[in-house]
Amino acid sequence: MKKIITVCKQFKVSILAMLMVMATSASVFASDTTEGEAFDPGAMITHHIGDDYIWHFFDGHYGTLYLPVILYTDQGLEIFSSSNFYDEHHNQVEYNGYKLEHGHIAALDGSHPLDFSITKNVASLFISAFLLLVVFFVVAKGYKNPKKAPKGIQSFFEPIIIFIRDEIAIPNIGEKQHKRFLPFLLTLFFFIWFNNLLGLMPGGANLTGNISVTFVLACIVLIITLFSTKKYYWQHIFATPGVPWPVMIILIPIELVGILTKPFSLMVRLFANITAGHIIILSLFSLIFIFESMAVAPVSVAFAIFMNFLELFVALLQAYVFTLLSAMYFGSAVEEAHH
Repeated sequence: MKKIITVCKQFKVSILAMLMVMATSASVFASDTTEGEAFDPGAMITHHIGDDYIWHFFDGHYGTLYLPVILYTDQGLEIFSSSNFYDEHHNQVEYNGYKLEHGHIAALDGSHPLDFSITKNVASLFISAFLLLVVFFVVAKGYKNPKKAPKGIQSFFEPIIIFIRDEIAIPNIGEKQHKRFLPFLLTLFFFIWFNNLLGLMPGGANLTGNISVTFVLACIVLIITLFSTKKYYWQHIFATPGVPWPVMIILIPIELVGILTKPFSLMVRLFANITAGHIIILSLFSLIFIFESMAVAPVSVAFAIFMNFLELFVALLQAYVFTLLSAMYFGSAVEEAHH
């Protein structure tokens, strides 16, 4: 009987999830298609996976958050709301000598102001940073009494932290050196994981699907790797033991290029996997509007829900892979010569 009740509850949850996704998708697509206008799935998908100066949650006066525009020009700082770029019908207009052009602010006089605006991705970055601080201040507070058993949010995150230490940091970096890198690896894992999950929420920003964000993360990994290198690391590149000198002429350039291709692979892997998941889910919803038939909706939404659950796994997997490979690069940098 208990099993039957549990199955029924799970079925109700699934139905509610499906209805929520359908309602969210209707709101999302309604905002992208005006009456009498042909639905353009490509433009809709590009809009939702890209960055923007506004954060749209749902239709209506209170459904859009207009973010601050911060420009540095020859006359100094110019700060104003992005709502000035839209009229009462939400059509784009020029304002104060500027206009929106392909998702960027362009000056009408041809100048190139420095853009420090709080865009949707930047706002999402602040939110995720705030959540990380709150969560781990709470977790850290729980360790003030070491004799007290973990409970609540502390008991959830402690096994993950121990896993990263024991299964990622120590095996790949070493018992002696892993403590230097563990704080960064933990920050890296939870930052990517939190933002992957936030990007799956209705109205969420695609932060880890932004190539600029993954580029910065990869650059940080590269800088830490290079500044942590020891003599053996460069000896292995420029004087690999047991390799003839004629072969080293070919091998050295390959090894030097490999220093850059490793973080490049980190950047592309995270960007491509997260962005691809969003594109697939949005494409499945687009089928309803492409075929203009509600008969397609149940199948489309069912596959979209399946992909959404799969993306929850991918969100965790990509955080794990990025952290694991970063630990491997750090381990190769601090590796001692074998005698």
